[in-house]
Formats: sequence, C-alpha cells, structure tokens
Amino acid sequence: MGRAFEKRKHQMFARYDKMAKAFTRLGKEIALAVKASGPLPENNPRLRAAMATAKGVNMPKDRIEAAIKRASEKGSGNFDEIVYEGYAPHGVAILCETATDNTNRTVANIRSYFAKGDGALGKTGCLDFIFTRKGVFKLDATGLNPDDLELDLIDHGLDELFTDDEDNQIIIHTAFTDYNLMQKALEDKKLNVLSSELERLANTFVELTEEQETEVMVMIDKMEQDDDVQKLYHNIK
Repeated sequence: MGRAFEKRKHQMFARYDKMAKAFTRLGKEIALAVKASGPLPENNPRLRAAMATAKGVNMPKDRIEAAIKRASEKGSGNFDEIVYEGYAPHGVAILCETATDNTNRTVANIRSYFAKGDGALGKTGCLDFIFTRKGVFKLDATGLNPDDLELDLIDHGLDELFTDDEDNQIIIHTAFTDYNLMQKALEDKKLNVLSSELERLANTFVELTEEQETEVMVMIDKMEQDDDVQKLYHNIK
C-alpha cells in the first residue's frame, strides 16, 4: 500500500490515541465531580461542566453515564488532585495537574520526566507569578453577535471575549472566582457551550529557537502521555 498509506495510518492512530486520552481524562474529571458533589448534574456545576466538555469532544453518552454510575458506587476508587510545578530546559515553566489513585507513583513519574529532560521539579506555588487560573468557556458562535454577547455578559464576570473564526467559536475568559457565575449565566441563556474548564493561562512567555522548542516538547509529550496527567501548561511563546 506504500508510504502514503503508512503515513495516513500513523496519523489515524495518533488521533485515536489523543481521543482515548481525552476520554480517560474526562472520565476522571466526571468521577472527581461526582465524588465532590454527587451524581445529579442539576445539583453539581462541576459535573455539568465536565459533561458539556465530554459531549464537545464526542465522548459517547453511554460512556459518560457509565463514568457517573461507576463513581457513584460504594467502594469505587478515589482520586487525589495534585499540582506539580517546575522548569524544563531554557527556563520554560511547566505546570502539571494530575488526578491519581497512587501519589507515590505519580510524584516518582513526574520527577523522572523532569530529571530525564534536564529540567527540575519545583515547590508548590513556585509558578504562581507565571500562571493565572481562569475560567475558559468555548461557545458555538452560530447565530451569536460577539459585541452584543460581550455587553450581555459583563455583569456575569466576563474578563475577555475572543472570536475563533476558523473553528466558529467564541471564547470567554473569567476570573477563577467568577467561574460558577458565568457558567450559570450561559446555562440560563441556553447557549451552546462546547466546553467549560478552569485553565492556567501564562502571564509571561519564553521565546525559544526551533531546536530548543523541539527539545522541550520531547519532555512535555512524555508527561502528557502519563495516565495520571490531566492537564499540562507551559509558557513557550
């Protein structure tokens, strides 16, 4: 079938691997939400947000329901949420959010990734001046006027609003403390929310050469492939 087929096959499996990782991450997020506030979406904003994000990446409905049911059962495992911070080579800040049922395994793995990548694991809070935690909402832009929406959401915690014409989306940023306020406002307005998550946004950036960036991305890729890693943030420009 030739090299073209092999390339398409590689891209296909890479896409499947990425999808599987997203489903695993969202399954853990659903479990964490259920453990924190129960299995009823109407009473659990975090669960509603996780379900909306899962639907946005085409996670099957039966898999979402199975994750909720599994987390609701007595004796089901608990996950600890732990954030690791450190530096990759060339001064790149790395912040890694994890959800784990074995903290010893996770910290050993994360420390190993930093060490093998010529980086250094830091203390909790060492990157507070680089990353700010914010609410990030992505909406289907169909039928929406960004200017009108911006005015409409100012009183609901809107920090910034962006348009992504390529993906036909409107992206909204809020302060961490206004996340639930914005989530309720978007739900009340019955807007099509594709995803809603708390993310760490970089305030300062590091500019690298192509060779330096490739070196750092090898380390980042290994971290992101770890099953305990939920989200990873860096400040490469």
